[in-house]
Amino acid sequence: MTSNGTLTPSTEKGTDWIARAHRDHVLTSWSKQSGPDPITVVDAAGCWFVDSNGNRYLDFLSQLVNLNLGHQHPRLVEAITEQARKSCFIGPTFANEARSRLALELDALTPGNLTSSFFTTGGAAANEAAIAIARAVTGRHKVVARYRSYHGASAGAMTLTGDSRRWGLEPLTTPGVVRMLDPYVPGGGNVDDPRYSAAHLEEVLQYENPGSVAAVIMETVTGTNGPIVPPPGYLKSIREVCDRHGILLICDEVMVGFGRLGTWFGIEQFDVVPDILTTAKGINSGYVPLGATIVGAHIRDVLRDIALPAGLTYAGHPLACGSAVASIEIMKSEGVVENAATQGARLQRGLEELTQRHPSVGGIRGLGLMWGIDLVGADGSPLIPFKGTPEQSAPGLAVVKAAKERGLWIGRQDSVIRLAPPLIITADEIDLALSILDEALVHADEAVGVVR
Repeated sequence: MTSNGTLTPSTEKGTDWIARAHRDHVLTSWSKQSGPDPITVVDAAGCWFVDSNGNRYLDFLSQLVNLNLGHQHPRLVEAITEQARKSCFIGPTFANEARSRLALELDALTPGNLTSSFFTTGGAAANEAAIAIARAVTGRHKVVARYRSYHGASAGAMTLTGDSRRWGLEPLTTPGVVRMLDPYVPGGGNVDDPRYSAAHLEEVLQYENPGSVAAVIMETVTGTNGPIVPPPGYLKSIREVCDRHGILLICDEVMVGFGRLGTWFGIEQFDVVPDILTTAKGINSGYVPLGATIVGAHIRDVLRDIALPAGLTYAGHPLACGSAVASIEIMKSEGVVENAATQGARLQRGLEELTQRHPSVGGIRGLGLMWGIDLVGADGSPLIPFKGTPEQSAPGLAVVKAAKERGLWIGRQDSVIRLAPPLIITADEIDLALSILDEALVHADEAVGVVR
C-alpha cells in the first residue's frame, strides 16, 4: 500500500491497475482528466497493437504519425540497446559518434544546401529553434504562419500554431506572429487560387512591413489539420516572395519527413528547398525523443559569427541519435520509402473507390501514406462544422467507433477521417483497412440520409 491507501502494482493482479493508475495519476494530453479508463496496450509488433482485453488493432495512425517503422522493429530495438552499451549520455557541446554520424546522414539525405543540424527533443523544440535562428540571422522579429497549422505545444510553437488548440492557452507569450490563410476551402478541399498563395502572402506582408518579417513557416503538407497538399506551384510562389523580401522560408516536416509521403522529405515532391527544415517523429520512429532543425549553409555561415540562440540539456542525446542512424539504415536496406510510395498508391486507389460507394465522402486528400477522407452533407458542405459539438460530431465519431470495433485504429479532425499507417504496411493490411472503412463509412451515409 502507498501512504494514501492506493494499491501498488506489486499487490495488484492482472492489468486493471495500469488504466486506473493512468486515470488517477497521469495527466493526458488535450483531454479532460475524467471519463472512462484508457485502453491499456499490452503488446505491439509491426503495424498492430493489442489491448488488455485481447483486442488487436491495425494501427492506421502510426500512433501519433511517428511510428514509421511500426511497433518494436527488432533491428531498431537492438540498435538502441547497442547504443546504450556505448554511450547513454554526453553533453551537447562534446563531439559524439552517434551525433556526428546522424548529422552527416542528414546532410546527405536533405536536398539543396541544407547541411547543419541542431538536435532537439521533438518537433516543438525544433520549430522553436528554427524561429530563434531565423530572428538571430535576419535581425527581424515577425513570423508569418498559417491558420490550419500545428507546430507544437510549447509556448513559442503554440504561438505559431493556428489550430484551435491554442485557444485554451491564449493570451500566448511569443509576440510577432501573424497569420495567413491556407490553400484550402472546407468541404471543397485544396484550391489553386491566388487569394490563398503568393498574392495573399504579399498582401499580408504589405500590412505587416516585410522588412520586419524574419520567416514564413508552414507544414510542407499540413498534417493534423489536413492533409492539405499544396497545389502546383504554391510552394515555389511562396519561396519567390520570401526571396524577394529577404525572408527565410521554414518548412515544418515534423510529420511528413522521413518517407511519409513516399519520398525522404516532402519538399522533394515540390522542387523547393527551404532555408530551414524541421523534422522529428519519423526520424527514428519515435523510439527515443528526437527532433532536428536543419539549416542551409548560408545560415550555418552566419552562425559562425554569432551565438546560436538555442540550447537543450538533451540536444543530440546519444540514444536518440544512435536510434536515428539505425532507423535511416533500416529504411534504406528494407526499401521503406519505396514501400510507402507503392502502398500509398494502393491506398489512394482504394479510397477513390470508396468515394464512389459512399455519398458521405466528398473526396480524399493526401500523398504517400497520409490521407484524409472528407465527410460531407447532402449539399456538399462539411458534415461536421469546425469545432463541432459532440452532437454535431456524432457521425464522425460513429465512423471511428465502428472502425475500432472492427480492429482498425483511425483518427478524426472535424469532418476529416485521418489515415497514416506505418510505412512498413503490406498490401494485405491496406486491403483489410479499406474493407473495414467501407463498413464504417455507412454510419456517415446514414447521417446524410442516403445508404446504398
